[in-house]
Amino acid sequence: MAETRIGPRHPLLGKIGFHATRWLTTQLLRAAGFHAPGSAFARQRLEHARERLGRGETIYLAGLGLPGTHNSGVALVEVTAAHGPRLIVNNEEERFSGVKHSSEYPQQSVDAMVATLRGLGRDLDDIVAWLTSWDYAALAGTLIRSVLEEAPSSFRLLRTTSAAGFDARRLEQMTRAPKLLGRQLGLGERLPLICLPHHDNHAWFSFAASPFDDSQEAVAIAVLDGTGDRGSISLYQARNGTLEQLSCNDSVFDSLGAFYSVIASTQGGWTWLSCEGRYMGAAAWGDMNRATNRYYGRLSEVLHLGDGGTVQLNRALGRWHSDPFDNPYEQALIDVLGPPLKPSELWNPDAVLRVEDIHHRPDTQDRLDKAAATQMVFEDAMVHVVDRVLRATGAHQLVLTGGVALNAVGNMRLLEHFDETWFATHQNRKAKLHLWVPPTPGDPGVTIGAAWRFARLAGAPRGAPISHAFYCGPSPSSDEIADALAAPDVASRRIGTVATAAGREAIADLMAFMVAQGGVIALYQGPAETGPRALGHRSIFANPCDPGARERLNERVKYREAIRPLAPMATREAALAFFELQDGASDADYNAYNYMVITAQAKPQAQARIPAVVHADGTGRVQIVREADDPLTYAYLKALGRRIGVEISVNTSFNVGGPIAQTPVHAVETLRKSKGLDAVVMIGSDGHAFAAWHGGARDSGRFSGWFEAWFAERVTRAATT
Repeated sequence: MAETRIGPRHPLLGKIGFHATRWLTTQLLRAAGFHAPGSAFARQRLEHARERLGRGETIYLAGLGLPGTHNSGVALVEVTAAHGPRLIVNNEEERFSGVKHSSEYPQQSVDAMVATLRGLGRDLDDIVAWLTSWDYAALAGTLIRSVLEEAPSSFRLLRTTSAAGFDARRLEQMTRAPKLLGRQLGLGERLPLICLPHHDNHAWFSFAASPFDDSQEAVAIAVLDGTGDRGSISLYQARNGTLEQLSCNDSVFDSLGAFYSVIASTQGGWTWLSCEGRYMGAAAWGDMNRATNRYYGRLSEVLHLGDGGTVQLNRALGRWHSDPFDNPYEQALIDVLGPPLKPSELWNPDAVLRVEDIHHRPDTQDRLDKAAATQMVFEDAMVHVVDRVLRATGAHQLVLTGGVALNAVGNMRLLEHFDETWFATHQNRKAKLHLWVPPTPGDPGVTIGAAWRFARLAGAPRGAPISHAFYCGPSPSSDEIADALAAPDVASRRIGTVATAAGREAIADLMAFMVAQGGVIALYQGPAETGPRALGHRSIFANPCDPGARERLNERVKYREAIRPLAPMATREAALAFFELQDGASDADYNAYNYMVITAQAKPQAQARIPAVVHADGTGRVQIVREADDPLTYAYLKALGRRIGVEISVNTSFNVGGPIAQTPVHAVETLRKSKGLDAVVMIGSDGHAFAAWHGGARDSGRFSGWFEAWFAERVTRAATT
């Protein structure tokens, strides 16, 4: 048993530092154009919004992710008194700039949002409030508190530019944001901003967009994050349209997100924000048995699971509370896991886990077992927190959000753990957990949340549940696509239209024909998905029945580690036929499976029939496609069913080593980068469909051959009917 030390050394000093810093920062930021949630300016804007809604007017709200914190961007939300908020766009700056997890000033996102607003026949006067996704004064206080709590060893935090997910290099841009926005929008003065609490934004949007009804009993909400502006774990309940915070742990480093990021980075070999999903994929290849994994027992001592659902870092083992990047392990943790990889060693091919080298590197299986142990400890902590909020609220419906909620395997474990036996024992009733996770549980969703929360405070109803995530940027025009396809090393042709039902069916059948022939194709259509998952508007497709598809896609198309799973995109009927979809995720016709945020156990026949989309642990990160939400992708799945016998496709994001392709130019650049991608089908806003493939010396002839064969098949079919 390792030594245990939980909690900070100087809690009182940290508390004093928090309050003093928050007060001082509030004054400084107000002078710069930032207004606190309860300020006179915020109250005036709320009253103005109430008055306009009361007159039956439609108003607009803008939620901002500003420089300094990852995933900057802007959301535009339309609000009416009758229907509440409706998301118009949620633009992520990374998609426009090409810098993954961008913390830059969201210049291009704002320009695109304003263009969308004006395309609706509206203008800037219709935006009644601009909201930030963080309470920056509270965040400043939290950062100072975190330093003072462990002084003097934590003074190292002042030397890093990314402690707690905050990039200090962007601090000057963030504080000048009201001036920069005013200049960008041609206002001639600062644009006043209202700061809303980070976790409140997470919680309200994720609940309001969910299919859950809170009129009969409370809905529990757990925000599990890397960090917010006050802490990293916040619990809420929603009842009759009101949101009540039950607790916040007031700690940046007693964090499930920090635990997973530190271990995944220093053992997996990737940087923060890039390591977590990869390590979750790696865990499936390790020993996922708590009784036999030789690291699990000792690693579980890193997190102290206390009374009342608390999770605290054992600071006798981990030292990311004072030095998260250069020296994150105490000697006792080095004795368990070995020395951590240094920042200079990350992205080194010799450091990154490579399952394809498992027979050549004797330590690979050992490292995979560490990944499995990390995942299991993480799952234990998730269960511990959720146990507390379900008991405290008496709820059986749970909304899970925050960046931690992207751990799709952990989400599945919650559904498995909180079964009828648990509810009979702890709530004395027959029930089971019903879980919903939004498509944007991480910080790309907090911009939406800020606007959604303000709308509720102004008296608007909660709004309708969401069913898809196609909100990032505008739909590309055919002219923009044609211009991008004029590149000399790209071959292209117009292949039809999806503006009619017959045309859509033909394009879908062509796509299915190519995939059935072993092709790897991308689909680029409409607004992009907001959030980290490609869901059919910026996707790469392949044949799920091909056992070599995963290796080929990872090696020749995406150039990434072979540990990475491929997701099954499916019609509802096919998903139910091949995967054990949980009753606890069945609300609104299995809406929770629309976004690839919950894995499901594959049924016995799936491994033999669709091996490319069943991961090493026998699961798949299912995405159900509905005809009403995405007619073309749905038609493709139906056509694929006729071609290969299953209405399931491999789905992975249309990107290579960067953000998901946003513009037609990005789509062509991604095609150029990917030597194994056979074709990209691109759809203009008027319905015109184009195909692009490698031109010149790189033209394999595969697309032309497929198109001719498909066309001949259709001619023959037409002649016989």
